[in-house]
Amino acid sequence: MTDNASSTVSQSTSRATSRAASGPLAGRVAVITGASAGIGAATAHRFAAAGAAVALLGRRSGLLEDLAATLRKEYSAEVLALAVDITDPGALTTAASTIRAALGRPDLVVANAGVMLGAPFEEADTAEWDQMIDVNLRGLLATGRTFVADLLDAAQAGRSADLVNVSSIAAEVIFADYPVYGATKAAVSQLTRNLRASLGPRGVRVHSIDPAFAVTELGDGMAHEATRAGLADMRTAITAITAEDVADAITYSVAVPARVNIAELTIAPTELG
Repeated sequence: MTDNASSTVSQSTSRATSRAASGPLAGRVAVITGASAGIGAATAHRFAAAGAAVALLGRRSGLLEDLAATLRKEYSAEVLALAVDITDPGALTTAASTIRAALGRPDLVVANAGVMLGAPFEEADTAEWDQMIDVNLRGLLATGRTFVADLLDAAQAGRSADLVNVSSIAAEVIFADYPVYGATKAAVSQLTRNLRASLGPRGVRVHSIDPAFAVTELGDGMAHEATRAGLADMRTAITAITAEDVADAITYSVAVPARVNIAELTIAPTELG
């Protein structure tokens, strides 16, 4: 190990030691993508309350900074807000270096950023297909690749190490007007299973979290008006789950003992059965 590397490890250890020693995630360094709102923001609240230092990644810097200020005030948390486009691998690499310098090496990564843009196949704007593939799949791949060495190092050191990929019930259930969204999420779920086989034997837990009908801003930007209205109807026809419900499930999954992996978890409204 070089002198510089030794210094970095020493500084990271010092930061972890100086954090509050309370909470199930005390001493851990978490990265959350798509942290501006919804499930990402709710998960940031849960992680900060549980004692983790949190790096917030998203595109909307104003929302990130507001969230960071709230987390510092409410939980005395160490928080870093970074405006990052996860579809730009270079930007992710730069963000990772900033996180390591400010908080230490991450041992908990939540790849949450995603977009849902539905429409009948023959009417869809194909630019929306490209956007979903770029964010939901390529961006998630880039996120995992950027931080996998950090996770492996944490596991090798005997600490908990977690990669959480937020998928969707659309990976398993057919929704007629969401064929490309469902395809991207099916790819995420299968990718996660394969990563579990690769990284699990080396001590990294890989989780697939599959929400169903969570009330978030996901889908607000879809161009097809009838599909957007149909989504609103589906969410109001039952008692839907909330972003906080999903965040609770994620937090539970990463806080259990390192010997346990909550590998795949579906969070759905009770009325769906």
